[in-house]
Amino acid sequence: MPHKRNLNPPSRILLVKGGELHLNIIERIKAKDESALRLLMDDYGDMLLRTACLLLKDRQSAEEAVQDTFVQAYAKMSQLQDPERLKAWLIRIVINRCRMRQRTWSWRNIFPSGGTALQPNDDASFTAGAEELFMVEWHNIRLTESMRNLDYIYRECLTLYYFHEMSIREISEQLNTPENTIKSRLARGRTLLKKILEKEGHFL
Repeated sequence: MPHKRNLNPPSRILLVKGGELHLNIIERIKAKDESALRLLMDDYGDMLLRTACLLLKDRQSAEEAVQDTFVQAYAKMSQLQDPERLKAWLIRIVINRCRMRQRTWSWRNIFPSGGTALQPNDDASFTAGAEELFMVEWHNIRLTESMRNLDYIYRECLTLYYFHEMSIREISEQLNTPENTIKSRLARGRTLLKKILEKEGHFL
């Protein structure tokens, strides 16, 4: 990648927390301590909701996906073996919940995907300057709205790469998808999103 990501965490929950605190919350949830679940929701709720809102086109569906995520986390916390993987584990759950809602939701407008294969010149027009402006726009609500015009597979990859700052390998593991496919979706998604932003007057 020619660019360098340097995003600020969207909230305190993305900062590295003490291992003991994580372990304490996890162990308390395993013991079915509902007050610990509340702490987990306070720490990760905003991040998961932003993720779900980027993936789904309906805020109510996003909120329900996050609620489902915490219900599942509370019920299956014993399956988490490594406390340091708590955030990634929660992200995986919310992605799965969003995918389920994406499959069952009857959208009024279906946008053509244009295929997932990367064409040689698909990303050629995405210049360094455009990339920099893209990063500035990332935390802007206008970008969130523009993201909703993309097919789900592109929203998913862009959200994990830019919002969660995951590497290609990490996204591949999260989505159980080959790395080359992830690279293609990122390139295609950025190109499509750039065109949307240009049309809306955000790239001038």
